[in-house]
Amino acid sequence: MKQFIQWHHDVFGEKVVKALEKNNFQAYYFGNRADAAAKVLTLVQPGATVGVGGSWTLKEMNIPDQLEKKGHEVFDHNRPGLTMEQSMALRHKELSCDVFISGTNAITLDGQIVNTDGSGNRVAAMSFGPKKVIVVVGVNKIVPDLDAAMERIEMFAAPVNNKRLDRPNPCTVTGICMDCQGPSRICNITTILHKRPPTMEFHVIIVGEELGF
Repeated sequence: MKQFIQWHHDVFGEKVVKALEKNNFQAYYFGNRADAAAKVLTLVQPGATVGVGGSWTLKEMNIPDQLEKKGHEVFDHNRPGLTMEQSMALRHKELSCDVFISGTNAITLDGQIVNTDGSGNRVAAMSFGPKKVIVVVGVNKIVPDLDAAMERIEMFAAPVNNKRLDRPNPCTVTGICMDCQGPSRICNITTILHKRPPTMEFHVIIVGEELGF
């Protein structure tokens, strides 16, 4: 059965790569996380500073640790034990680093990248600032269209992220977005990258595995 599932991942992964290339992104498909991680490391030039968006995918692939072992200065505001001031300082550094690496909430079959943020630092860095952006995405994030992208965020990604962050928002009870209005809301800014932002080098790596949420 696994080989048939992998075939399906391969078909959709290659399809999205072609769509992304039409939208001026540099895109790649790898059937497994090890090959994908190796590609990420080759895209980060020696001595580059690296910003890391809040991404469970990158953690599962151990990319931040691998970059640090190679001697890169890594800005990661999600490190445990940081004060709010330290976290904010790192978020600002992520906006002006040499390379910004992130996951994404959803990617459509026609090559559009959709994300919902709380503070907006991740989507800001993906749009303007860093010299190079690398987005790594598992095939579980591939959706048919923009409506399906929002549905995925509201029915899965946002509730799971709220639960992970232990936010007292209603989706952690209902399992689905309730369009909450409280101060702990983390779904405040949604962006769609229809095409590559013209001021930056932008790479998207599709991985033929389920990664992140």
